Amino acid sequence: MKISLRAGERIYINGAVLRVDRKVSVELVNDVMFLLEGQIMQASDATTAMRQLYFIVQLMLMNPTDVRDASALYAQHHAALVAVCESREMLEGLAAVDELVEATRYFEALKRIRALFPVEQAILAGATVVSPFQAA
Repeated sequence: MKISLRAGERIYINGAVLRVDRKVSVELVNDVMFLLEGQIMQASDATTAMRQLYFIVQLMLMNPTDVRDASALYAQHHAALVAVCESREMLEGLAAVDELVEATRYFEALKRIRALFPVEQAILAGATVVSPFQAA
């Protein structure tokens, strides 16, 4: 996988933080867990339940050698979300996220959680969400 970074941009690879001083392309030639700086959520931005779940999984990805505490927190938070959620789309998404986390596929889990942000926002706003998959 080839990743292009801008000057001053950071990338998080297997718990290490790298910052480049000029525009550069990096080729990852083996399996690594990584996040680009733009995908990182700050703790102050974890203002909703799904954003908090994202932040927890992000911690698991960024520190793969010590996921015990984050895993326990994830399990509690995920279970609480499933217990209070009534949206079928949200429950299906949470089930998919749980499968990905169990398989230590944290990056894919983060992508799936991000896809649920609009669903959560609609629920919080009291609106119903029409899924593009329902139209078929």
